[in-house]
Amino acid sequence: MPLTRSLGNATVVITGASSGVGAATAYALARRGADVVLAARTEEALQRVAERCRQLGGQALVVPTDVTDPTAVERLAARAAAEFGRIDAWINNATESAVGLFDEIPVTEFRRVVAVNLLGTIHGTKAALRWLDVAGGGVLVNNASMLAEVAMPYQSAYSATKHGIRGLADTVRQELRVTGRNHISLCTVLPAALDTPFFRRAANHSRRGLTPPPPVYPPEVVAETIVRLLRRPRREAYAGGAARLVGLQWRLAPALVERLLGWYTARTRFGPGVRLGATGNVFAPDAAAEPTGGWHGRRRRLVRMAAFGLAAGTAVGTVAAISRRARTGR
Repeated sequence: MPLTRSLGNATVVITGASSGVGAATAYALARRGADVVLAARTEEALQRVAERCRQLGGQALVVPTDVTDPTAVERLAARAAAEFGRIDAWINNATESAVGLFDEIPVTEFRRVVAVNLLGTIHGTKAALRWLDVAGGGVLVNNASMLAEVAMPYQSAYSATKHGIRGLADTVRQELRVTGRNHISLCTVLPAALDTPFFRRAANHSRRGLTPPPPVYPPEVVAETIVRLLRRPRREAYAGGAARLVGLQWRLAPALVERLLGWYTARTRFGPGVRLGATGNVFAPDAAAEPTGGWHGRRRRLVRMAAFGLAAGTAVGTVAAISRRARTGR
């Protein structure tokens, strides 16, 4: 079910709110009059996001939180409820990544990515369910990725956690249904590549500069998708047409699309120059209240990507048709 009261009167908790999609979502909600509770590790950045939210017309509470700590997440929920009286929606958005070949990513970094992305979502989900139940219903949104459905090279830690988030949501959604808690909706967002600081701040063991594979969408695309889910919940929603296209192709011909995505990603993920290995923001927060990451120029490659997608889609359709004919003819 949707929110039990209008978005303009709702209280929404957002983790990973100090930059990127989290900040963009906070602004989108504040414009509609919602009260937002902002959580991340960098208090200074959160305060800047909060000030902008107030300028846009919403109330904002800053609660510095490391989502890997379940006690801290419970404290976040309690602060939100104490300040605004209830929690109507919760958005699990905090995320990190370590980029590189699987066998070259340090185990400590891999564990941290799992702790933030997957365990952080688990901690947020546990806290959210209790307070949404107390409020008489509400919406929980997990921001995953199209890499929760497909896979790309050099993103083993990130992809593993996003697949886990999707599986977690599917299971908990079933449990809510069979236990009669239909007043709580659980939604998963699957965005395409985004113009956020994510790629500049990821741990990087590729020895090359990182760039998002085009087409690159503004974070507002995800923010508006989340707003729509709060008003009209769905089990899953893509953000960005490329995510929907690639997901469809993956379901039709996974082996072929796996090869194509591997080829495409290896040729678009890296920029010029050589970079020494860096841990990025995996252990040390460095958010700066920036929704975007300066990748807007790569959006110009949308036409090229569309051509690639059309060719890949045609190939997938042909293979699928041949396969169906072969099975029918047996």
